[in-house]
Amino acid sequence: MSRPGFVLEVDDRTPPLVVHEGQGFRLEDFPLGTRVVYPPESLPAVPDVEEAIREALLNPVDSEPLPSLLRPGMRLTIAFDDLSLPLPPMRAPDIRQRIIEQVLTLAAEAGVDDVELIAANALHRRMTPAELKHIVGERVFRSFHQQGQLYNFDAEDRDNLAHLGVTDKGEDVEISKRAAESDLLVYVNVNLVAMDGGHKSVGIGLASYKSLRHHHNAQTMVRSHSFMDHTKSHLHHSAWRMGRLIKDHVKVFQIETTLDNRVFPSPYDFLMKREWEWSVRDQASMLAVRRGLSVAPRRLRHKMFHDIRAPYGLTGINAGEVEAVHERTVATVHRQQLVEVQGQSDVLVMGVPYLGPYNVSSTMNPILATCMGLGYYFNSYRGQPVVRRGGAVILYHPLNEGFDQLRHPSYVDFYEEVLAETTDPVVIGEKYEQQFATDPWYIHLYRTSHAYHGVHPFYMWYWAAHAMDHVDDVIWVGADRKVASRLGFRAATTLGDALEMASDTVGSSPSITYLHNPPHLIADVKV
Repeated sequence: MSRPGFVLEVDDRTPPLVVHEGQGFRLEDFPLGTRVVYPPESLPAVPDVEEAIREALLNPVDSEPLPSLLRPGMRLTIAFDDLSLPLPPMRAPDIRQRIIEQVLTLAAEAGVDDVELIAANALHRRMTPAELKHIVGERVFRSFHQQGQLYNFDAEDRDNLAHLGVTDKGEDVEISKRAAESDLLVYVNVNLVAMDGGHKSVGIGLASYKSLRHHHNAQTMVRSHSFMDHTKSHLHHSAWRMGRLIKDHVKVFQIETTLDNRVFPSPYDFLMKREWEWSVRDQASMLAVRRGLSVAPRRLRHKMFHDIRAPYGLTGINAGEVEAVHERTVATVHRQQLVEVQGQSDVLVMGVPYLGPYNVSSTMNPILATCMGLGYYFNSYRGQPVVRRGGAVILYHPLNEGFDQLRHPSYVDFYEEVLAETTDPVVIGEKYEQQFATDPWYIHLYRTSHAYHGVHPFYMWYWAAHAMDHVDDVIWVGADRKVASRLGFRAATTLGDALEMASDTVGSSPSITYLHNPPHLIADVKV
């Protein structure tokens, strides 16, 4: 029986607590009275994954069974989430592979021979052949990739985009032409957190900039209160309007999966446990990992972390009509990740780990660290933010990993040119977004190399807009001071220093909450 998440109040018996900080972690002594929010332990995993997949395909929600939708001569497209999910990447076989293999088996039995598979990477970087193979498996990769029937979506291939119309709010809906013209579009999703999936899958993953610009902007992000509740998120409201328009034109069979909280394999599994419950073996593993990280060169530390493959267990799978499926999915995610928290704090503390959705096999540059901390982790709440309006956020990350010129070329110019002039998300969008979004060189790199689209760093900055609007102070512990200043923030050497610096904002005896993640959690804040 898994234990739920809980809130610990630090007292004189509390041991030092793990705080992630990029390619490493520290053991931190928190002030007495600090609230520490621990994620729930993993839900029981599905015992027979193949049978669970088969059951979902044959008995879907608000839809005919998948075999009834398949026929000879039809055009079938299978789209799937890219490598930005899950985090860390899943140990083989990936759940997407197992689902796609069953879908293809049913299609073959029905005599369907016009099949294409598309990685729904939107404006993310193109995946390498090895990355595609890891997701879909050797057999599917061998059967489809060489023939050009397994590929990354290209949001800048104008000849292969279809404009389906405009929503009642004036939002363009432009997606993959192949998907739009298919008799059936099967979407295979990994719902790592509650904001994933639903109409975001097709409407964002297979969309062009012409569509994405309507909700990936500072104004929408600031108004989106709780990305983990799609009913309260303006981003999701836009995606849902678009998805319903897509539904009028395309038959979508949505398959959504949920995972447990087993994000770290041995010897890193002590990171998933509560510190006072560490066994002798856990303590030895912690000391060995810390010792290894302290002497390892940066490149080796990078490899140690980025080689991690998570031993996730499947906690649920649902298939059928998009919205009906997603309601069940979100309910399962909430059972795994929700932790009830009473009231807001003056200060929110978070550690930013080595990995986010957009630096798989790459570096966590300062813009991505900002997105991870002030974007995704800050927004890991339901109801109200964990920190009060006008409060302070303290983050741990060195902000010194540099920029990956191959994968993040436009980030360099965003950092050197745009942030040097202003850090205001609204001003940045109005003054610079179009220039980066339409730059021919960035588009060329996106289409032919493995670079994120030129506009991508803007979206990362917009994700942090809600936090920037909500709090009055952001301080990074252990960060490069010049980098923090360029971002518009401050840096401190220790937690004590950071609290002293924040005292002008929150006073000398603030209430403090530390979100102890990863593993993933959602703070269900009751005010």
